[in-house]
Amino acid sequence: MVELTEATVGVAGCGAMGLPMARALARAGFTVKGFDVRPVEEFADFQQHMMASPDDFSENVDIVISVVRDQRQTLDLFFDEQAIFNNPDYPKVCLLASTVSPLFITEVAARLPANVQFFEIPMSGAPIAAEEERLSFMIGADEETAAPFRPLLEAMGRDLHFLGGLTKGMACKVLNNFVAASSVVAVRQVLSEARKLQVTPDQLLAVMKSSSGGTWFGNNFDVISWANEDYDVSNTIGIIEKDVNSLLDALEGAKSDQQATAYIKTIRDRLSALPSSPKKS
Repeated sequence: MVELTEATVGVAGCGAMGLPMARALARAGFTVKGFDVRPVEEFADFQQHMMASPDDFSENVDIVISVVRDQRQTLDLFFDEQAIFNNPDYPKVCLLASTVSPLFITEVAARLPANVQFFEIPMSGAPIAAEEERLSFMIGADEETAAPFRPLLEAMGRDLHFLGGLTKGMACKVLNNFVAASSVVAVRQVLSEARKLQVTPDQLLAVMKSSSGGTWFGNNFDVISWANEDYDVSNTIGIIEKDVNSLLDALEGAKSDQQATAYIKTIRDRLSALPSSPKKS
């Protein structure tokens, strides 16, 4: 059992989400090390926490929180390129925060060393919530199992959902993200159409925020850093597309009906054809 008060916590994948999460842990008093494929010099005032070598990272952290982009990067980090779990001295706790297919969680669990405690902790809230330490975590473990790590999660987030077992956290995450994807498509579409009806985007957003058209995306449009992005496979809209594909993968494994998957694919395909935001500067 890893004692949290004595543990070094490693955050792998210090990007738009991972870096503010690592900062939050450091502010809370945890010993934090970061790892990313980018040079340490790019991390400014946080570079004293960053480790350039995956071997050094693996050997010096007790708990790894993985916040890399997708399944391929997870495999690279754990087993293939950086391969931190192939190192003779590796972290004994692995908390996977990336959004991936629930089926992939099972595959990772089967490949990790037997003495590694592993469950998923996907989060929601976008970079602004990570910066403000108010993420929502969907935890693939019961409250008792996750209890030793609760202080870590509370340092980064506000709402902790203990969902009872491996893959359940990720199942909730990809279902939740499909609803978010649907709202991105809907809000961007109506903002594009509003001026044709002599309504400004700001007027419409204000009305929706206090009315039945309110959504997380629309209500927070002006503070979401990526709200005006056009689609690119490498940006946040592309990541949302990836998350919807993770849901489709899980539903294929669950033998979901064709009408449901066809609808989900329609929303996914609209992400790559979003109208340009009328609020884009």
